[in-house]
Amino acid sequence: MSEAPLEGLEAFVTVARLRSFSAAATRLSMSPSAVSQAVRTLERRLGVALFHRTTRSVSLTEAGEAYLARVGPALQELTAAAAVIGENAAEPSGLLRLNVPRSAYMIVLQPILTEFLERYPAVDIDVVVDGARADIVEGGYDAGIRFGDLIQKDMIAVPVGPPISAFVVASPDYLARFGTPRHPRDLLQHRLIAFRPTNTGQVEKWEFERDGEKLVLPGTGRLTCNDLAALTQGALDGLGVSYLINGHIDDLLKQGKLVRLLEDWSPPLAGFHIYFADRRHVAPKLRAFIDFLKSRKWAAPSNLDAYFRAKSG
Repeated sequence: MSEAPLEGLEAFVTVARLRSFSAAATRLSMSPSAVSQAVRTLERRLGVALFHRTTRSVSLTEAGEAYLARVGPALQELTAAAAVIGENAAEPSGLLRLNVPRSAYMIVLQPILTEFLERYPAVDIDVVVDGARADIVEGGYDAGIRFGDLIQKDMIAVPVGPPISAFVVASPDYLARFGTPRHPRDLLQHRLIAFRPTNTGQVEKWEFERDGEKLVLPGTGRLTCNDLAALTQGALDGLGVSYLINGHIDDLLKQGKLVRLLEDWSPPLAGFHIYFADRRHVAPKLRAFIDFLKSRKWAAPSNLDAYFRAKSG
């Protein structure tokens, strides 16, 4: 056969799953034209069109749907087989692809990336900051980081990062102008900065608990945004009161730029977990990354070692 039978498969599967040639090009570190050419070469070899293409959208043809159903799982097995072979390497290496929300990047990843990359020079990291609950298997990610209560039950999840609690904060300037709330109900008379996650489109409610008493406020306010950094900046600018989580604002509190309010009403929240598919073999690069996160002082204990022992037995 003059052409490699597997040529173009990765490009086809990536475009099919992302429904975009440009997104596939980014994922594969290729140019859009190279991805398009790889798919056209595959279509020419097969003698069928795999995609319907317009200036605004890409969708699979009937033949493309049938082909994806057959080659998608096969390509995944080939990738897994390559990872197994790589486990014999003396040093973790390769590209580690992670999907995380902005909060996880700022609280869990940003503090450790420099040290991890210096310790493992053969590992590169590709981080996609994504507020949606991405399917890490479908998207070709090695792992994701999310709050523990948001992770699918069929994933292996390991707690990482510091303990997380709700933090109600405002700037000293705002408190000087509008007073300090002493009870969660007082917030109803204040200017609130609300958070509307992109993946749900619903404004998050503010939850409080003390001595068995629970209160939930609607969280609507004068300013609503979908970005954690914007929530923090709004509080710093004195626009109102923000409902945040600890981790990335600790230094701002120590510096006095923000003041924590209603601390005795702030409940602990589900912490961050790194999660990955339940497979028999875990690539050395991912195992090294998980072990590194676990070694941090803030990493919670986990039963991951027992999991690996069971899988290798």
